Amino acid sequence: MDITFEKVGYTYQKGTPFQNKALYDIDLHIKEGSFTALVGHTGSGKSTVLQHLNALMKPSEGTVTIGDRVITSQSNNKNLKGIRKKVGIVFQFPESQLFEETVAKDIAFGPKNFGATEEEGIVLAKRMLPIVGLDESYMERSPFDLSGGQMRRVAIAGVLAMEPEVLVLDEPTAGLDPQGRKEMMDMFYRLYRTQGLTIILVTHQMDDVANYADHMVVLEKGTVIKEGAPKDVFKDAAWLESKQLGVPATVSFGSLLSQKTGLVFNGLPLTTADLADEIAKALKQQPNDSKAGDAE
Repeated sequence: MDITFEKVGYTYQKGTPFQNKALYDIDLHIKEGSFTALVGHTGSGKSTVLQHLNALMKPSEGTVTIGDRVITSQSNNKNLKGIRKKVGIVFQFPESQLFEETVAKDIAFGPKNFGATEEEGIVLAKRMLPIVGLDESYMERSPFDLSGGQMRRVAIAGVLAMEPEVLVLDEPTAGLDPQGRKEMMDMFYRLYRTQGLTIILVTHQMDDVANYADHMVVLEKGTVIKEGAPKDVFKDAAWLESKQLGVPATVSFGSLLSQKTGLVFNGLPLTTADLADEIAKALKQQPNDSKAGDAE
């Protein structure tokens, strides 16, 4: 299921003295089966775009097409519920939204809200727990007796239980340590690869963009200012820094290493594996250059 924005604008409190234009003239196409990262500094419009992805907000101008549904400012709210089953959003700190007395009931809440029976909800809960790295022993536990990381996994299981086609992640690793962040992102990447989910990642973590995304969209002041494959966008580190954005640690380290040692890399090292490969290639090339110089 593709999602397309055409000339989308959004104004908060439109028609009042407090109106504020948050988005303007956004053209954006998110392909089915892609892993897209939305990046931008605070105030760039990421959160507002996110809420248009499953029609929590309707555009003030333009159209948002979600699958075969076209959303405009005039769309009837009563007919949009089905979209929210197809496009699941994991909001920042999703564990704060847990409220049921057991893990099973919390995971089953969404499906039941869309017509699943009690039994069907429990079956879905059992199926989702191992996907998020928890086992069936958690079913009857209170979510409030779990660790913060476990609570987050339960909340994510509740979104996955809706069996969405698109999964939107709003800073999903906020507050986690590096190991926890890697485990969480690896889990989402497995879902992308094995379940065929379309993933949309809203993040400040450039390393996550480099390691997992295949497409990158940069927002500034409510509109798209650049998009493309991460390896292409990250080539212009100076431009990204001018937009108050960083580059992956491997790009920074590779650039510094090249300056300090004179090693020449053939490609941009986005990931740790890329960097190791480029260093190995550069080191292999060095002796050949030296021998050629001696022969002369």
